[in-house]
Amino acid sequence: MASTADQWRADDPSDGDSHSLTRLQESAHALAERLPDLLIDAKRISQTVAHGIHGRRRSGPGETFWQFRTYESADSAQLIDWRRSASSDHLYVREREWEAAHTVWMWSDLSASMDFKSHLTKVSKRDRAVVLMLASAELLMRGGERIGLMAMSQPSGSRRIASLLAEAIIANVSSPLINKSRPPAQQIPRHAEVLLFGDFLAPVPAIRERIEQLASLGARGHMVQVLDPAEETLPYDGRAEFSNASGRERFLADRVETLRAEYQKRLADHRAQIEEFTHRLGWSFLVHHTDRPASEPLLTLVMRLAGEMGAVYRAETAEAV
Repeated sequence: MASTADQWRADDPSDGDSHSLTRLQESAHALAERLPDLLIDAKRISQTVAHGIHGRRRSGPGETFWQFRTYESADSAQLIDWRRSASSDHLYVREREWEAAHTVWMWSDLSASMDFKSHLTKVSKRDRAVVLMLASAELLMRGGERIGLMAMSQPSGSRRIASLLAEAIIANVSSPLINKSRPPAQQIPRHAEVLLFGDFLAPVPAIRERIEQLASLGARGHMVQVLDPAEETLPYDGRAEFSNASGRERFLADRVETLRAEYQKRLADHRAQIEEFTHRLGWSFLVHHTDRPASEPLLTLVMRLAGEMGAVYRAETAEAV
């Protein structure tokens, strides 16, 4: 970003530029080579988070016993467990775990802007986004969900789900899908969940258009904005040169510190616009910086998903009644 260290890469390279395409291909293949290590990180982080929560178990149709609870007037008498109630002065209902698997579609921004890594962190935005996606898949698989990678793989509940997603990325490493900074246009089933990981620094209208398309299909979603801490604070002073992802566009600033306040205001405005339409659509929006532990947004995501899918079960039960 600064002339002495980092480079700002916030834009996608222009289509048709051979130099840009070559850099994209090199970057994509480098990502493929790192995926085994990223997969190990994802599994380690998912295990850490799994130890910190008590699962995503919830009551509903299924065969696995979950818990007893006291009988309520709204409950059917058929739900009463008479054997358990006989040993008490109260009536108890035997609840079972909701085992109906729902589909979660995932997408991670793998475009050139995600390569950025400043001196303030040890990992690039792309590596962190991929780790978060794979770790989320691992945790959701344990919760009984089926996971699919948007435009790259079919949903699966396999115990190898994180590995399958990594293999899907490798299989598409030369595909134009890798270069896109927006999630693909895809038909998402009603009541499906969508998890999106990226920097979301593209123009807001373009981001909003794609999210509204997904929401119009009845999908509920969660967006995690992954940013380098330098992108948040612009911690540079003096003369610096900024370039876009392709390196074709450059901007020379004589005194970066004079731009900081206006830059931070524009970034805040950009984020506020995203938060406005995600809130309106009933989606969640979470910001994560790469100098923070990956377990932090992962735990928040899992808890939000637990609440979302519990609401889906209640809605489906009401419709069935």
